[in-house]
Amino acid sequence: MASVEEALHPADTAEEVAGSLTIGASYTVLGYFLPQHLERLERRYPNLRIHIHELTREMIEDNLITGRLDMAVVLTSNISNPELTTETLIGSQRRLWVPAGHRLLDLDSVGLQDVAEYPYIMLTVDEAAHWTTRYWSASPFRPNVRLRTSSIEAVRSTVANGQGVTILSDMVYRPWSLEGRRIETIIMRERVPAMDVGLAWRQGVELTPAMRLFRTHFSEVYQTPQSRMPR
Repeated sequence: MASVEEALHPADTAEEVAGSLTIGASYTVLGYFLPQHLERLERRYPNLRIHIHELTREMIEDNLITGRLDMAVVLTSNISNPELTTETLIGSQRRLWVPAGHRLLDLDSVGLQDVAEYPYIMLTVDEAAHWTTRYWSASPFRPNVRLRTSSIEAVRSTVANGQGVTILSDMVYRPWSLEGRRIETIIMRERVPAMDVGLAWRQGVELTPAMRLFRTHFSEVYQTPQSRMPR
């Protein structure tokens, strides 16, 4: 992967880019999205210093507005502050997670009505419970919540061991639990909103060269980001 990256951007590795950035990131983004990009940026631009702070969405928004953060990598679907500009990079589809051999795998189509018949494991970190409640509330059905937890690994193990099911994004999906048990996924019949990931910065701020470089890196990787100013 590193060799391919250098072959695609041969001039970048020799380019002298200096500066510093203070970046905020939420728990999910920092754990499942950002590390590979930090490694690429560090390798291509060794004189660019990036300082990372793991913060909640509320703290990220406040620190962007007050200038304590230059930019943030966040779940843009959670951002609604009109003082911030966001740029969505990817939408990670949410699917149903079930243990191997689960009877829902035998159905031609699975909807929320089917899921409501089984114990549900509710992830709470990064406002996951809020989004879960929103799309369930749009239906006549409700999840049978057995466990609420901020630990993605706890969700993974609980589902893999047959103690419940959940709906989470592909970005945090792994096919095996820590115990080595298999987790399968099912596309839901109803439309479940994706988990959008991207960049955020204070509206109207002039991007520094380091900020533009950071933004350009993601634009190159994801090609056509969608910018918006929340209302």
